[in-house]
Amino acid sequence: MNDLEKYFRQNNKRLIQKWVHYFDVYDRHFSRFRGTEMTILEIGVSKGGSLQMWKDYFGPKAKIYGMDINPQCKALEEENIKIFIGSQADRKFLQEVKRSIPPVDILLDDGGHTMRQQIITYEEMFGHIRENGVYLCEDLMTSYWLKYGGGVKRRGTFIEYSKNFIDFLNAHHSEQKSLPVSEFTRTADSIHYYDGIVVVEKKKREKPHDEMTGEWSNPKTIQKPGFLTRSKRQILAAVNSTLRFFRLPSIFWR
Repeated sequence: MNDLEKYFRQNNKRLIQKWVHYFDVYDRHFSRFRGTEMTILEIGVSKGGSLQMWKDYFGPKAKIYGMDINPQCKALEEENIKIFIGSQADRKFLQEVKRSIPPVDILLDDGGHTMRQQIITYEEMFGHIRENGVYLCEDLMTSYWLKYGGGVKRRGTFIEYSKNFIDFLNAHHSEQKSLPVSEFTRTADSIHYYDGIVVVEKKKREKPHDEMTGEWSNPKTIQKPGFLTRSKRQILAAVNSTLRFFRLPSIFWR
């Protein structure tokens, strides 16, 4: 059990509701920021418990920001925790938030979970994540729930939208103009899918290239894998003939 789950199990402060398997995902991608002067923005404050959890987990140097559409959440501010009130589907509001806070190390989308909210938040906020930062959108099960606009392979869901990230990551290798190198290609290092979560870890990337090391011998002196001399072939043929007589499986000889 990692420290986040321990905090959750022992929590006697504000309410936290999380899928239990999320704690391992959080710790895997967030632990390197502990004890540093980091910044996290969590979209979806609810009762404020998770903001307190991040404050405890990341330590006193961390700057914790929250965002929620419910104006009552503003009362949950405390030392090192600041909360913005507005809709994550409002591009102007998100742009105001970006002007008000420094680039973040972690963006965690645990907001309204509708397709439109998740897509707009990604489009507006992904560029505000620092190099080497982390984008995490959770509760992607709503991409399969009809009441949220979801459905298996339904166009417009965030799951289907996020599948494009795979192409963007590999755009340097595309030979078609329909997949150009994008900002995502230049700044995303890896994509991780979990049950209900997608994580993008950022890192500045140049166009990939391959290299070769080691000495190259005369090809004539190298016996290719699988090559058999005439004598070996004759022996192998005789052995396999015998095995077939007894209805046993043949053997292969390299």
